[in-house]
Amino acid sequence: MRILLVSPPWIRVPPLGYGGIEWVVSLLADELASRGHDVTLFATGDSTTKANLKYLFKEGQTSKLGMVIYDSMQVSESFKIAHKYDIVHDHSGYQGVAFSHTIKTPMLHTLHGPFTVDTIAFYSHFKDACYFNAISKYQKNCLQVLNYVDTVYNAIDVYNYEYSEDKENYLVLISRVNPNKGTHLAIKVARELGEKLVLVGKIDPPDMEYFKTQVEPEVDGKQIIFKGELGEIEKRRLLKKAKCFIFPIQWPEPFGLVMAEAMACGTPVVALRNGSSPEVVEHGKVGYVVDTLNEMVEAVKMVSDIDPRACRDYVLANFSPEKMADGYEKNYRKILEQR
Repeated sequence: MRILLVSPPWIRVPPLGYGGIEWVVSLLADELASRGHDVTLFATGDSTTKANLKYLFKEGQTSKLGMVIYDSMQVSESFKIAHKYDIVHDHSGYQGVAFSHTIKTPMLHTLHGPFTVDTIAFYSHFKDACYFNAISKYQKNCLQVLNYVDTVYNAIDVYNYEYSEDKENYLVLISRVNPNKGTHLAIKVARELGEKLVLVGKIDPPDMEYFKTQVEPEVDGKQIIFKGELGEIEKRRLLKKAKCFIFPIQWPEPFGLVMAEAMACGTPVVALRNGSSPEVVEHGKVGYVVDTLNEMVEAVKMVSDIDPRACRDYVLANFSPEKMADGYEKNYRKILEQR
């Protein structure tokens, strides 16, 4: 198949730091190209890929005030070559959906973000504009009227996450420092257990007050340790050695790559039941999905019952690049058969 993948213009593919969508696009492009498809990735000029690379911007755009402007430019430029392909797979923002009627090539749009009042209004208006892929069953159930194909979960680069059964005595949370991520709740769980907790993540300017008032006063450098934003090598080392990854998520996240990343290292996950967490973490097999902080405390006490190898095998079976590419290949064929 001739496939055009469209990535947002903000971060290179793959990202050097934070960038969930860009990791997913990178893994998909490389896997599809390795299977012999004629794949073009429309991303930024500093991206690296096994696919053919096309770009408008040499580097990622940093102007959030100009988000609509640069998104529009990216989509417009990529759509100029859409006629050369059998299918367009859009991972960009809203412009790809809004202007999909301008191309004759069928388009699949992967929904990477949550549904809000505004996005529900948007996608409901364009429900038949193109084909849609949800990244979890939870996400799909939030707005069932869209022209969906089969749900395909996101993938991680499993083989670059080192597996280990040799664990150290600490809990870990890697996420943005944000109330929705439950950073302060992770501290409460660690305090209740008397366990060491390592926190890793960036602090966006709007979240600085939250960090200063609810997180930083609890950081003592001994039991509660905050390491800030780290590179991939150090993050993966912390995941590999942790006895447990705790995820007291406070918003309905549509997927949650970091849970899969932890399990790929053989580290069990204890997560609050929110969004897609029950789909990503099989309760009792690779971790525990609980409803309250008290239940989270009790679940952490039981993580020694989880087999680290089961965690790794679970990710290989469900969230590998091969599994994701299988799903998207099936959806591409289904779309082309319908057309």
